[in-house]
Amino acid sequence: MKAIKNVNIILPDKIIDNGAVIFAEKIKAVDSFFREKDYSGLKVIDGGGAYLSPGFINIHIHGAGGMDTMEATTKSLNKISQYLIKNGVTAYLPTTMTMELEKIYNALDNIKKYLKNSNSGARVLGVHLEGPFINEAKKGAQSAEYIINPSTELFKDYLDIIKVMTLAVEKEGALEVIEKIHQRGIISSLGHSDAEYEEVMEAQNHGLSLITHLYNAMSGLHHRQAGIVGAALNSNISCEIIADGIHIDPAVIELTAKIKTADQLILVTDAMEASGLDEGEYNLGGQKVSVKNGSARLEDGTLAGSVLTMDQGVRNMLRFSNLELPEVIRMATYNPARLLNLDYKIGQIKVGLQADFVLLDKDLTVKDVYLKGERQNI
Repeated sequence: MKAIKNVNIILPDKIIDNGAVIFAEKIKAVDSFFREKDYSGLKVIDGGGAYLSPGFINIHIHGAGGMDTMEATTKSLNKISQYLIKNGVTAYLPTTMTMELEKIYNALDNIKKYLKNSNSGARVLGVHLEGPFINEAKKGAQSAEYIINPSTELFKDYLDIIKVMTLAVEKEGALEVIEKIHQRGIISSLGHSDAEYEEVMEAQNHGLSLITHLYNAMSGLHHRQAGIVGAALNSNISCEIIADGIHIDPAVIELTAKIKTADQLILVTDAMEASGLDEGEYNLGGQKVSVKNGSARLEDGTLAGSVLTMDQGVRNMLRFSNLELPEVIRMATYNPARLLNLDYKIGQIKVGLQADFVLLDKDLTVKDVYLKGERQNI
């Protein structure tokens, strides 16, 4: 059993100043002050006045550290997991791309196998299936050649590991798929879509509950055509936000945070293999990507994921918006946990939940990471 004292504990709605937490694999107590008599016999860690945040949860990431989910190897997932833990991410969803079905199946088989083994670094929670059920008109960095109409039959053997499925609701068969996966507890997310406002609202009635990387690769807001953006802002649908200052202008992020409540926004990175590496030439879904000045783009200039890290996304979101720190941290912890119906287990510093912590200094730089109560080598 351990205790960490002298920390400012970030809860979903407030900060406990100079607090303390007792934990093993799970959290045993959250105290507003340190009582020596209650901590006798425990290994006591002095947090040095740092912030104590729940571990970050990234529900949309393709790769990092030179590795990509679509490589479909244990080595690639291991390296991604080990890289993510350094940025405060304790759990994530490896995210697929629109490619040949066989390559997607290989990636899913690899993740299914990986989930059965004990591996180091951030934990894999399942899969975010992004594509191939998208609209060619808003394909972004996805390959148009392999886009197909939505079908649960094609992925029936993987519905146990798919946690989020991005699709275009206007495609034939989409509403039926949304209903079916909603019944299984899988999150349907609208993305890479040219849907109209009314189509989005209808899809919400069928179980749609998330927007993939809001503003990017979707029909925008026009004063005579509200589009997906208008539907997202005028509903309680949760929305992914890539807060790198490139995918969305900071002023638009500020505006969004004024319209949507903080509990409806989820920070993601949509990072690709170049995250954590130098500028240069990389690959995403079989396509050449050039990384320069913090931006990852295809040869035609299309944005191709990001090189953002979650800790930087948190710092950016706090800087770009008028939100308070607990609200921003919630976007990277509690909100994604709740979306995935895992808030009973992770996403908060609360008695009974897993002891997944991130120690952040006053500048919100990662100092230490604890996974199931064990300090990680970062």
